[in-house]
Amino acid sequence: MPSRWDRLFDLKPVPLMDHFVEEVAKLLAQDLQKWPPPVEEVDLDTGGHFAPLFTEPHPRPAPVVYTEALRLTRWELMHETDAFDDYMRNKRYLERGLAPEDRLSLLFLARWLTEQMLSLGEATEGRVKRKQMQICLDKLETKLRLAQGAQA
Repeated sequence: MPSRWDRLFDLKPVPLMDHFVEEVAKLLAQDLQKWPPPVEEVDLDTGGHFAPLFTEPHPRPAPVVYTEALRLTRWELMHETDAFDDYMRNKRYLERGLAPEDRLSLLFLARWLTEQMLSLGEATEGRVKRKQMQICLDKLETKLRLAQGAQA
């Protein structure tokens, strides 16, 4: 009779990059459980319009805001500036179920996620490419959906 550990011996090794991307997605999902997610500092010159998110009571955004922020981050990473600009200029987020007052949270989350991905590339000296960043965002989105389902 096989032991309960036999399955572990039969598993194939996970490539290091796959494991790394999975762990990054877990960490980001943990960070996104807090509102607002942790930031080192708010630069009032470049990000001052986000200050109300930190200085005034702001409720946690709806799950759809996170989904749309991930969409914007993917476009940013893939240099899809036309799609990003069209989305914001024509307020396509309203078509996706967001309210006008969600705009600030949407932009903040998209910037936060983009900065997280780009800092990951920098910290790994370019070993984590944009393709892996996209995979990380996909894994993060799955984790956020699972967390949302667990809270419901």
